[in-house]
Amino acid sequence: MTETLSTLEEAVLQAIARLKQEAYGRAILNQVHDRLGREVAAGAVHATLGRLERRRLVVSRPGLGTPIRDGRPRRFYRIEPAGLEALNNFRFSF
Repeated sequence: MTETLSTLEEAVLQAIARLKQEAYGRAILNQVHDRLGREVAAGAVHATLGRLERRRLVVSRPGLGTPIRDGRPRRFYRIEPAGLEALNNFRFSF
């Protein structure tokens, strides 16, 4: 089944694709800001990542903890084949 994406979901998927192995929350947020040309709340991006993960368009994994984050790990994201398909369909739907 083809997934329908919102503009924010499309921007988040684009960011993950662009960032590859470095696709984590803040980096994705910065890419989304650049892509959309406007400020987007960090919470909106994190909610979108959760929604995309529940829809199985992306998967996440924890990274290693870092001193700058007081030992807390970053969560890294990767697009699943269904996410690539949804992204391609979004691009060609106009």
